[in-house]
Amino acid sequence: MLKTLINALKTGNATTQYPAAPMDLPYGFRGKPEHDEKQCIACAACASACPPNAIQMTVDESAGTIAWNINYGRCIFCGRCEEVCPFDAIKLGNEFELAVMAAEDLEESSTYLLEHCAACGKPFAPRKQVAYAEGLLKNISGIAGEELDASLAKLRVCPTCKRTMDAKAAQAVSRIEGGR
Repeated sequence: MLKTLINALKTGNATTQYPAAPMDLPYGFRGKPEHDEKQCIACAACASACPPNAIQMTVDESAGTIAWNINYGRCIFCGRCEEVCPFDAIKLGNEFELAVMAAEDLEESSTYLLEHCAACGKPFAPRKQVAYAEGLLKNISGIAGEELDASLAKLRVCPTCKRTMDAKAAQAVSRIEGGR
């Protein structure tokens, strides 16, 4: 008996102190996805890549918003959302204890404003996305003056109105060329 007690004291603890003490998690642990609202431009890449559809984007045209929603109850912590996010707006954290009393507590949401078309007034894209594209255009060397202004103005027009504008421009060109 004494021999067994001495061996047990030499061996030390065979279990961890969890939950009394924080658990040491290995590098690359895939816990709860943490969404950074400021970094996100609501591009929906994460929603497209999410295998169990835990992340969804919902458009509310009447309110002019798009909502980013995640249901942690459906999440399988695969990390696809983190891999595809072009702005590092989603990171898998270390939190893994997700027990709650109500299913609604497993849901998180962020709402973003939509840009309204300068021609028809309908909402068509997240404002943050349009602002990002605007920043890219301004940083392209070789585009300035009227060409930059025209490109920036087109960013604020929905795809349907752009097609209509392009069709009208093509008709005008064909009339001019046909009239020679």
